[in-house]
Amino acid sequence: MAAVEIELNLPDGLAREARAEGLLTTQSIESLLREEVRRRRVNHLFESADKLADFDALALTEDEVEAEIQAARQERRAPHASRG
Repeated sequence: MAAVEIELNLPDGLAREARAEGLLTTQSIESLLREEVRRRRVNHLFESADKLADFDALALTEDEVEAEIQAARQERRAPHASRG
């Protein structure tokens, strides 16, 4: 387990409330951080799913994919053809 020291500068009222609720303990901070990490992972997952959904909407047909491959190959060959 890694030891991490954190110093917080909180408004007096918030510090009192957090202390009264037991939120400034190691266990509470760990729980809050774990929940935030989980929340961010879930958000990232949904963002990725949204990007994939958008990609599906823009999906190319098999003929379009083949045309893109041929165009890329032709571009790569072009510099070699001019060298002789």
